[in-house]
Parts: sequence; C-alpha cells; structure tokens
Amino acid sequence: MRHFLSMALTRAGHEVESCADGLAALAALGGGVFDLLLADIIMPGMDGIELSHKAAALHPALKVMFITGFAAVAQSQQSSAEPGPRVLSKPFHLKELVDQVESLLAA
Repeated sequence: MRHFLSMALTRAGHEVESCADGLAALAALGGGVFDLLLADIIMPGMDGIELSHKAAALHPALKVMFITGFAAVAQSQQSSAEPGPRVLSKPFHLKELVDQVESLLAA
C-alpha cells in the first residue's frame, strides 16, 4: 500500500519520502524538513499517534494526516484545545488521498 500511496502523491507533484515503519519515519523526520506527515495509525515500531506527537516536537508547524481503518481512535486522541490531524478512513480512492493532501497543504 505504501508504494501505491507514494506513487500517487509523486505523480501529483509532491516529493515523497516513504518509510517502512514508525521508527524509520522518526529518523527521517530528524534529518530533514517536511510539510506533512502521512501515517497509518497501526504501524510496526511506533504507532502513528506516537509518531505524530514526536514529529510535532521536532517540527511544530508540521501538518499531520492519518490514513486508517480506525478513525475513531485517531479522533479520540485529539485535544479539544487544538486542531487535530486530518483522518482519511480506509478504504479510499487514491484521488481522494491526493485531494486531501493538497487541501491540507494549502490550508
């Protein structure tokens, strides 16, 4: 799935760094500048929610989007005082993903 998501976003003109798991993503975030973290909630190594918290500490302006079959989990982790990450529930069409990413980056 990661491969298809990367291809769709690359074809839409985005630079994509794809990581195999949450720990690899955290390492990548520590060594670069990113506009958006796109993560599944359930991942090996470190789940997407924990990754998003650690990523926000590294890059406070980083936008976050989850893709997940567990949308209620992501939304329950949001603080009511601050806007939470965007959540795209599985299954979804690749065009929907691209549209959501572009909308989030434009905001």
